[in-house]
Order: sequence, then C-alpha cells, then structure tokens
Amino acid sequence: MTHSTHRRRALAGGAALAVALTTAGLAIGPSAAGYGEAVIEPVETDLAGKDWVTTRATSNDADGGLVLDGDEATAWRPASGSRHGKRDQALTVDLGGAYDGLHKVEVVLANAAPARYVVEASADGKRWTTLADHRDGRSGAAGTTALVDREGTRYLRVRFTASRAGTNGVAELRAYNYLRDDLRLGADLSYADQERDQPYYLDAEAALAGEPDPGPHLLDVVKDRGMEHLRLRIWNDPRDETTGVETDPAYQGPERSLTVAEEITDHDMSLGIDFHYADSWADPSKQPKPRAWAELPFDELTQEVHDFTADYLTQLVEQGTTPAKVAVGNEVINGFMYGSEAEIIGTTAPAYFVEEADVYRSQPGGGLLWDYWRSEDPAEQQAYVEQWDRFGTLMASGIRAVREASPESEVEIHAIVDAGRLDKTMEFWTQLLTRLEAADAAPDVLALSYYPEWHGSPEALEHNLHTIADAFPQYALDVAETAYPAESWPPGDPTPLPNSPFPVTVQGQADAIQRVFQVANDVPGNRVQGVLVWEPANWQPMFTWVETGQGWFPEANASLDVFHDSDVTHVLEDTVHVVTTVGDDVRLPRRVDVLTPADGNVDGVRVTWQDVPDDATAQPGTLTVDGTTDHGPVTATIHVLP
Repeated sequence: MTHSTHRRRALAGGAALAVALTTAGLAIGPSAAGYGEAVIEPVETDLAGKDWVTTRATSNDADGGLVLDGDEATAWRPASGSRHGKRDQALTVDLGGAYDGLHKVEVVLANAAPARYVVEASADGKRWTTLADHRDGRSGAAGTTALVDREGTRYLRVRFTASRAGTNGVAELRAYNYLRDDLRLGADLSYADQERDQPYYLDAEAALAGEPDPGPHLLDVVKDRGMEHLRLRIWNDPRDETTGVETDPAYQGPERSLTVAEEITDHDMSLGIDFHYADSWADPSKQPKPRAWAELPFDELTQEVHDFTADYLTQLVEQGTTPAKVAVGNEVINGFMYGSEAEIIGTTAPAYFVEEADVYRSQPGGGLLWDYWRSEDPAEQQAYVEQWDRFGTLMASGIRAVREASPESEVEIHAIVDAGRLDKTMEFWTQLLTRLEAADAAPDVLALSYYPEWHGSPEALEHNLHTIADAFPQYALDVAETAYPAESWPPGDPTPLPNSPFPVTVQGQADAIQRVFQVANDVPGNRVQGVLVWEPANWQPMFTWVETGQGWFPEANASLDVFHDSDVTHVLEDTVHVVTTVGDDVRLPRRVDVLTPADGNVDGVRVTWQDVPDDATAQPGTLTVDGTTDHGPVTATIHVLP
C-alpha cells in the first residue's frame, strides 16, 4: 500500500466542534467513539449457507442438503421400512473444518409431531458430545436451540432414536459462528512514528474540556478500541520516492522503528515486522532494490538479505520486542528487489529507480516475468523459471534469517489476488512454495491484501481464501492489509467503492471492515490468524480531522469501535418452539439460556413476552410471539396442533 495524506473536515471553532460531537452521539468515558454514527453488532454467521458445507445421512442421503437450503418447507426424513425402523437414523453436517467460534446450533424439525432425538457435535466424526438431548419425546418438539461451549467443532449430527418412517425429520439446521478469541485484529500503524507528537485522545470531548486523559497518543486510542496486533514496515534506508534523496528524519527506517516497537510492546500489543527490502514503497507496481544493494552480484545480494534481516531481528529480540510475525517482503506477487529483469517487467516506478537504471538494473534481482508465463518460446520459458529460482533464493535467505535470529517469530509471505486473477496467485504460491519447501525454508503464513476496488467483492475474498486454504493445508493464512473509506474525496458522495456493497460513510466503513473480519473468521479450520487494517490514521482513515479554536485534531470515527464491538459477549437461546393443541393454553418459557463464551458459563435469563393473542389456539397453525431479555430479543414459534 502507498502513502496518502490526511483528509480534513473543517469546523469553525469550539462551539461548532461541540455541536458536531453531540450530534455524532459521542459518549463520555473510555471506548467512546466520536465522529459519525455506526451501529456495530457482534459478528454472527450461519455456516449452513456456505458452499463448502456438506451432509450425509444414514438413509435418504440425497435429501440431506435440504436441511441447508434455507427453506423450512423442505426436509430430510429417515427412510421407511423394516430395514430402517429399528435403528437410529442420523443426519450429519460436515462444516468443512473445525470452528472454535461455533456457539449456537438451531434445529427445526420437519413437523411438530413427537420425536425422540439428540443433537451432537464432534471434531473428528467419531467421538460425539451431546448438545441437546430430547430422547424423552416431549422436550424439543418442533425444534431446539443448543448453545455450544467447545472448540474444534467440525461435525454436527441430529440422531433420531428408533425413528419410524414419516414421523419426523429435519427441515433446517443452522450453525452460528462468532469471532473466535485468537483471531488477531489490528493494523499496520507504521505512521505512529510521525504521529508521536500529535494528540489522539481516548475521549476527545472531555480532553478539550480540560479533563485528564490517559493518552494522548495514537497507540492509546487503538489499544482502547480493541486492536491487539500492530505491524511496522521497515525500509532499509528511507528515501523520497520521487527524488531518491534520503529522508530526514528517516521515518520507517530500522533505527526509528526500534523505538516504535518498544512503544507497541509497552502497550501490551503484539508486534509484526514487514520487511520491504527497499528504501521506499514496495508493492505490486514497484519493488526497487535498496540503493546500497543495487550493484551487488546476485550471490552477495542474497547474503545481504540474510544479514540485514538477521541483524535487525537480533536488535528487536535483544531489546525485548520479539515480533510475533515477520513478513519477508511486501505484496510480492510480482517478486521483489527488481534488478536487470525490470526492463522486461516494464516497471516505471519509482522515479529514481527508472532515472538511475544504470545502477538499479546493473545486476539481476528477484522480479518475476509474468509476461512469459505459459509462453511456448523456450527462451522465454527458461527466463521465467530462472527468475522464479532467483526470487525463491532471495526469499529463502530472508526466511532462514528469521528462523536463526528470532525463532519464536512466525514467518509470513504477503501477496495479493487481483480481481479475477486467482489463477495467477495460485501459480505464485505453487512455484514459490515448491522451491521453499525443497530448500527447507517454508513459511508459516500465507497472507493477502484485500482492497475491494482492486481485489474484488467480499465474496471473492472468501472464495480466494478458501481456495488457497484447500490447496495448501499446511499453512495458516492472514489478511495482512485491508481498508475502507468513511468519506469520499471531494466529500459528499457515499457511492460504494467498486466491488463493494458498502456506502462511503462511517457506518459503511465499519460494515466493510467487519465483513473482512467475518470472511476471515469463517474460513474452515480456524485457518486465518488475523486481519490488519492498513494505516487507519492516514489511508482511508478511521479518524476525522476537525478544526477548533485550539487548532486541528483527529477524532476517532465511530467505526473504530469495530475492533471490540465485533466480539460477542453473550450468545442467547433466541429461538424457542412451543407445541400446544387447539383450545389449550400457550405456555411460554419464563427463562432461556445464555452462554458467556469468555468463561463458558451457561445461565438462565428471564424473558418478558408480548401478550399471546386471545385466539392463538382457535385453529391449527403456527404463530410467533416476541420477547425481550437483558441480552437481546427472543422469538417463540407456537405450533398449534389439531
């Protein structure tokens, strides 16, 4: 990702600021989001709707998929006949991988006739844990909701005991996934170095009124709002991207970043390091070698990559800031550290790289020759392979350095999937990982950037992650960068970005970022380790600059709360079924269960129901009645039988 400037909204004086903050609903106290409005609910996904979820059944197997079709009018039913009538009949749902955040399962039966059944969960399809036991033939009529306090659930099963043909079946099974505890949410916050002297208040309104604030620093705010992991990019010898002149101060350089790393660790957040192996921005459109390495023969370049990486990580470890994760290169879908091959690649950036071609292109580097992919020309195919070999050699050198200098750190390789170009990214991973595995230098994590305007819809991201996870099951995954704007430029146009359904508003920003959290969390097998927003104080910022009589200052958007408000604190048994007969009373439960995932406790909570209509049981049919609890709404479906 490349640099963007602040975008500012001007307000005339402190009175206008007070009005703006009041109308935005800014609450006083910690974790009070300020600018704009955003309603943020915990992430919840019904996994039954995912195309990787499958079913199998002891009988009538072909109908198993009907329990996932979202239509309660269709159902799987056990087969009839003496061959099946005296055996348990079961429908099993395979979620495609383990889920640690699956906390609720709903089963809707085919009808409200009495049924004896259990709902079970398993990690391996062999050993089963009972979630709901309705073998008494009375409870669980018409359906049930089970709260789940277990990790690693992959299989769900509804097992009917001594079922008779046609007596009942399963109309729908819903499996609800929530953000798991170890999904690491955070940001690339490399600009924190430049922002050190800029006040960022936890509660801006109170701070402007003169009340003490435990900040004021950007790190204080993002920590308060729920970020857990911060990444820093490292430039070898920071230079102006246009002129190539060394910058002073050397922001994002090795020395200054050591200090920022200490500040991150002091804030009790985990640290990520992103080596660009460049003096300025490295991304899919440009990957310039560091100037100091530009004229080195390839073998010496390979050694420098190792030594630079190992030396810097050693400094981090020795000062007590061991990174949790180290990215060897940044968005390296087209290779990195371009050299003489850049002429074939055709790169035109950065300006200094082009203007000093006699220096930067004097020796080969690690750029990839995608124009020669699938070429039938033997010379082009040979060049294609040779550049893969060079890229793999440089990558392996960096990975070995991480293993040697910081063995506790995970190694990440960071790429992209351009919209409609998953085939290219799959070729990238296949070519690179084959070489790294052969060199005993495999990474731990495969990472992608995701920006909808370049990389497609959220559904495309889900497909891409799932495809990569399936193809390379030995690796964890990450969304290493994402972002979404809260305001257009010029202001006033809320039209969604290309490939996105979300408007360019504070609410849209929260929804877009949360959707990435959800997609990452829903990949089977808990495979995605985390999601990072790229430079939320600067690029498509999650802060809005306001002008007061005291000058400009950044106010956190309400969308920044997405980092802590996306987690669920309580999972409610929010659907109940009640069966009665014509002319009888309706007896609604006084309490329903609520699960606290943090400690696994399941408690009862009182329900206040709306009045049941006087004629509710006048004739057969179904109706619903709504209720409320301290943890949210509940719906009762009342089945009136003849």
